[in-house]
Amino acid sequence: MKRPKILVILGATATGKSDFAVKIAKRLNGEIISADSRQVYKGLDLGTGKITKKEMRGVPHWLLDVARPRLKFSVAQYKLLADKKIVEIIKRKKLPIIVGGTGLYIKAIVDNINFPEVKPNLKLRKKLAKYSAQKLFNIIKKLDPARAKTVESKNPRRLIRAIEIAKVLGRVPKLKSKPQYDAIQIGLILPDEELKKKIYKRLIERIKQGMIAEAKRSHNNGLSFRRMEELGLEYKYLALYLKKKITKKEMIEQLYKAIWDYVRRQKVWFKKDKRITWINPHKKLNLTF
Repeated sequence: MKRPKILVILGATATGKSDFAVKIAKRLNGEIISADSRQVYKGLDLGTGKITKKEMRGVPHWLLDVARPRLKFSVAQYKLLADKKIVEIIKRKKLPIIVGGTGLYIKAIVDNINFPEVKPNLKLRKKLAKYSAQKLFNIIKKLDPARAKTVESKNPRRLIRAIEIAKVLGRVPKLKSKPQYDAIQIGLILPDEELKKKIYKRLIERIKQGMIAEAKRSHNNGLSFRRMEELGLEYKYLALYLKKKITKKEMIEQLYKAIWDYVRRQKVWFKKDKRITWINPHKKLNLTF
């Protein structure tokens, strides 16, 4: 049976994925499914760089604002919702376009990964959170040498989850199954200096638009500082600023550095997938379906 086609537009933060995807969607009669692990949360708009209604230009966007920020939203939950939306879009005889920079979300769809149902162990996570990435890596290496070969060795969050699963199941099971879709993956890439300028400019613009006020409002509505720090990047440093632990200048400097570090990790993740075709978003793309 012929697998349905999907288009994936991916890349690091600030490479222009949202705008590029809207243009492609209008050309190819597509609908967009977000693949961003923080844009799923309601009310976290400026802090996550969420696309606005005006910027959508009439193109339907899905999997934005589907979860409450106080609760954790897993990749397994994302895959369930994304697969459902893909089926709905295909039924409408439109092209599903997956757009985002969360590598694990994209991999879950493209490779049809089935995630083990192991509930979070908060006590264990609290203990492991105190360890360095190297120490966490050494733990998973002893528990599950096979998983140690594939896990991101410098990503504490991924390492902690791998340890959590291995302690319950004895090992992290193989996740892949037969792909459901015929996926074409387009990666957007910009020179580092241009990307750094874009990141800084976008950060300052979002602060001017009210990113700090948005964070304060979210906290007043029940989003704890601890949870904000768990959400990472913008929300981590906004929480530190609101708690008066850092100045506004320090917040901007530290956040800019953290975003760039995240971009580097995104690049490492996507570089592993040789199926991705990389292009500069400023150049015209000849793409037909």
